[in-house]
Amino acid sequence: MQHDQQGDGSPMTKGSRRPKRLRRTLIGGGLALTLVAGGGAVAYKYGLFSDIGDPVSFEKVQEKASKASDVRPGVLMPTGPQAEFVRTSRLPDGTQIAKTTLTGKKSGFTGDVWVWVPKEYDEPKYAKSAFPVLISLPGGRGYPTNYWGTGPGLGLQKAVSDGAKAGTSLPFILIMPVHNADTKHHFDASDIPGQPKMGTWMADDIPDFAKANFRTFTSRDGWAFMGSSAGGFGAFKHLLKYPDRFKAAIASGVDIVPDSPLWNGNTQAMDENNPEKLASKLIEEGGPDVYINFQIGTAESGRDKAEKFMKEYGKGPVHTTLQVIQDGEHNGKSYVRGMREGALEWISKVMSGPTPDPGVR
Repeated sequence: MQHDQQGDGSPMTKGSRRPKRLRRTLIGGGLALTLVAGGGAVAYKYGLFSDIGDPVSFEKVQEKASKASDVRPGVLMPTGPQAEFVRTSRLPDGTQIAKTTLTGKKSGFTGDVWVWVPKEYDEPKYAKSAFPVLISLPGGRGYPTNYWGTGPGLGLQKAVSDGAKAGTSLPFILIMPVHNADTKHHFDASDIPGQPKMGTWMADDIPDFAKANFRTFTSRDGWAFMGSSAGGFGAFKHLLKYPDRFKAAIASGVDIVPDSPLWNGNTQAMDENNPEKLASKLIEEGGPDVYINFQIGTAESGRDKAEKFMKEYGKGPVHTTLQVIQDGEHNGKSYVRGMREGALEWISKVMSGPTPDPGVR
């Protein structure tokens, strides 16, 4: 797998946040002189007035709706239990990224998950509506962080917000889990025999987590993946393996077949996680229809692999398209630009979006 570059500006986590007593002590000491000289900017530099690490709740409007007897068809209200979130970033538009630690009931794996919800999610007119979920997987090591969540400077959240405002993107909930089990290995987003069950973590535990905490769709029309590099492989592999659960994927700078050395020559297990094999099976079975958007920059390799897959397997229920990013490199910022230039609009056309309550403004 190629390793894409990580963005800058990773925020502090709960563990690095200064306790309030320490902050008061610092202000009361020599740092107070610096504050007088440097003004508020210095205070924020030192995190003295920061709310990073504070508890976060996503229940502002759904609490009332969850008690209503007229839950809409196709809408799954949060099943609980609610996770304990802490804020890791606050974006200029007022939305926020939060993190929690999840132990998957089915995989047994424990890892961090970052979440972001669009502004529309908290609007009263959408209180009884489901929102589409875009499970966002990173490249690189994908552990112990997910750069889509820790690096808001990459622009994924803003791309979704801007697209929703312009009518070119659905207001997706972004669920951003770790992608690997450690920093030493790639697990091919799969349950490799004898290794942590990373396939089950992403295809089962993460959707269950989203359903527990957010208003989601009961059908696959509200579930999709996006990912870059190794995360892109996981994105379209899960789609092809579980077409009854997910409908679409944006796969950027992606390899086409599993290649982790951890397989140790177990070809049967590899075939069960090989997108080429999975696509062939889906074509033979006649569906259900799935939608794959490959993104490739002109300044990176891999376009030939994507085009070969599209030519051989882009038929019947396997719908494929290619988003070419001019001067795009093998990194998150290039792929977000591609999403702005077309991939978000493309995936939004095949997914279901929230429906406002006509009686509520």
